[in-house]
Amino acid sequence: MTPLFTLAAAMPQEGPSGFMGVLLGLVYLGIIVLMIASLWKVFEKAGEDGWKAIIPIYNLYIILKIVGRPGWWLILFLIPLVNFIVLIVMNVDLAKSFGKGIGYGLGLAFLGIIFIPMLGFGDAQYQGPSAAGGDVQFAT
Repeated sequence: MTPLFTLAAAMPQEGPSGFMGVLLGLVYLGIIVLMIASLWKVFEKAGEDGWKAIIPIYNLYIILKIVGRPGWWLILFLIPLVNFIVLIVMNVDLAKSFGKGIGYGLGLAFLGIIFIPMLGFGDAQYQGPSAAGGDVQFAT
């Protein structure tokens, strides 16, 4: 195999498949920008600096602070299966902190790409931490 042939194989493809790759990349970039802007707005509504939304792990800590959960809950995100439950509880608490219900919180957990922009750019107002006591509250 000559070096020229190897170089030709590594070049980007021309035609429909190359265009689709660029198009999908632009759509993906647009979704990323939308999610960053939405979470930024959610943080600002809650009285936090928006730039905290773009720092991985730290943004989870800030969300826990916004909803009134203790910071050590971050450790629970490292435990398989437990992290899934903690994520759902955190999102339900986030919805309640903005005056929304459990259904909206489940939407945040499972369809965040739709519900986080609705929370950030919608008319929901931050009402304070919903889990200020730090206890998990279930409806009876």
